[in-house]
Order: sequence, then C-alpha cells, then structure tokens
Amino acid sequence: QVQLVESGGGLVQAGGSLRLSCAASGSIFSINAMGWYRQAPRKQRELVATITSSGSTNYADSVKGRFTISRDNAKNTVYLQMDSLKPEDTAVYFCNADVTHRRGIHTYNVDYWGQGTQVTVSS
Repeated sequence: QVQLVESGGGLVQAGGSLRLSCAASGSIFSINAMGWYRQAPRKQRELVATITSSGSTNYADSVKGRFTISRDNAKNTVYLQMDSLKPEDTAVYFCNADVTHRRGIHTYNVDYWGQGTQVTVSS
C-alpha cells in the first residue's frame, strides 16, 4: 500500500503564489508518472500537470506559463509551483502517482490518489 500526503494549499489573493507538495510513502518499487489534478465545485476532475520519472512534463493549456511541476525522485515527492494565480484556479488539488510494486519476480502497477488539498484564490 502507498500513501500520498499533500500539503501547501490555502487561501491567496489573485496574482499570488502557492507551492503544493505531495510525498509518497509505503511499499514502492518505483514511481512512474506523477501528477496533479483539480476539481472545482460542480465540475469534473481535470488534469493540471504531469511529470514522468525522467522529467518530461505536460500541462493543461489553462496553466501553461503559470504553473511548474517538478519532482524529487530520491524523496518520492512531486511539487507544483503555482504563480499568477487566478480565481478560476480555485479547486481541490489532488496528487496522483503511478506506482510499480514488486512481488517476487513479478511487477505490477497501481494508480494512487492523495486526499486533496484546497486552493482558494480570492479576487
């Protein structure tokens, strides 16, 4: 089992910045892609940004140029630096990790989610 613990959410004024962190712990053989998703009230969960184990990144068009995803593989941690925040960025932000487990000579992948952290941007 793997736990993803997020931190760094909060209330900020428009134009401000926040940095989210998500640390994975537990029985981990390796972590492949990690990412951040968000869900605003009455909306579906949407992708914000992802990063592979080698550092390749992908961003939603709505956050390109404002958000930066990074990771520390040694710490099994992914970060999301959010700058120039807008009220429409208000949502619960969820961390996601594609984790490889090893059982004997076999490996298998499981997708994990964090509990979510609230980000509120006031106008």
